[in-house]
Amino acid sequence: MTGLKILLVDDHALFRSGLCFLLEDLDQALEIIEAESCRQAMSVCEQTTELVLLDFHLPDCDGTFDALKEIKSTFPATTVVLLSSEDDPAIIRGAIDAGAAGFIPKSSTPNIMIAALQLILAGGIYLPPIAYSDNNADPDRLARSVERVEQVNKNPFFDMDDNLPLDHAQVSKLSKRQFEVLIGAIKGKSNKVIARELDIAEGTVKAHLSMAYKVIDVKNRTEAVYVAAKLKFGL
Repeated sequence: MTGLKILLVDDHALFRSGLCFLLEDLDQALEIIEAESCRQAMSVCEQTTELVLLDFHLPDCDGTFDALKEIKSTFPATTVVLLSSEDDPAIIRGAIDAGAAGFIPKSSTPNIMIAALQLILAGGIYLPPIAYSDNNADPDRLARSVERVEQVNKNPFFDMDDNLPLDHAQVSKLSKRQFEVLIGAIKGKSNKVIARELDIAEGTVKAHLSMAYKVIDVKNRTEAVYVAAKLKFGL
């Protein structure tokens, strides 16, 4: 049986080893190819490579999107996700603008990382909550980044099922509005966008999200994505 083919690009062997072990949760039959530099990544990447997990800080292309752009230019059908300890919202959004399908902080818990990758492999885009927290961001550029996430996550695969399984006890306790707001957050939409789509105040969105997080026992959007993947709702 042929499994998912992943190219893991990182110059730290210990990190690659740990991530290889973690990735088994995605696909038991997966094939992982490792590379420690941009140059090596380009030499081993193939048309059949489905997913590239790319470190943002590599010795031969440190702190740039050159490797990302080159991979997407040469292998346009390949999904590329950046992994980094970087927490600059502008850089995170810049990765999406450059063609990445997601940006996953290396500080993420194993559960969050797997949930984010499941979202991406399903055709969506994953951004950590910090990506929307830059008060100094160019409004137009921020809007473009958010718009791209919205457009991709409108894929029919993400349409929520009106008939939730009865064993989804936590989800069933949400009000209709809380559920709608939570689904928007899980799909990567900003509070402002959710408010506009539901025709409610942004403050009301925050209030509904706060209550929804308490009901499903999570602290933020990132943890909500994991719960959604685990319970298979909204994804």
